[in-house]
Amino acid sequence: MTAQHLSDAELATQPAAYWTGVAYEALIAYIRAQQAELGFTQPQYWLLRNLSKNDISADGQGMTIRELQRAMATYLREEDDLAAESEGLLERGWLTRDGEGRLWITEVGDEARAGLKRHAPVIRDRIHEGIDDADYVTTLKVLRQMLRNTGSELV
Repeated sequence: MTAQHLSDAELATQPAAYWTGVAYEALIAYIRAQQAELGFTQPQYWLLRNLSKNDISADGQGMTIRELQRAMATYLREEDDLAAESEGLLERGWLTRDGEGRLWITEVGDEARAGLKRHAPVIRDRIHEGIDDADYVTTLKVLRQMLRNTGSELV
């Protein structure tokens, strides 16, 4: 299905689920490619964020892979292997593992996390190029209303 040269009336009949799915896959692929060029994966970044008291973690306490999977359940993809991704971070010295299998972010890992986080605005700006903030907000409001209309508890 393509949207090239469709009138507004034709666009209004297009299935939202199809286009949101296409957008999701394209955006994730783009973000992951940009991060790979910078030397890290999206799941590695999420691991660091979820273990850092300076980011998502409320207390900076270590977590097991299973606990991290639960914490990231709404955004992990089927192909994301947190155990394998954590090994790369352990090798870099960005994480450590205690005797109970809990992963902990190191000081060097938290510095790396902060550095990686600085790339997010650049990636976002590329994705949003040519899109007015008001149009973006309208799009999100429309999607959120569609979720409410279908009984989603996510909004």
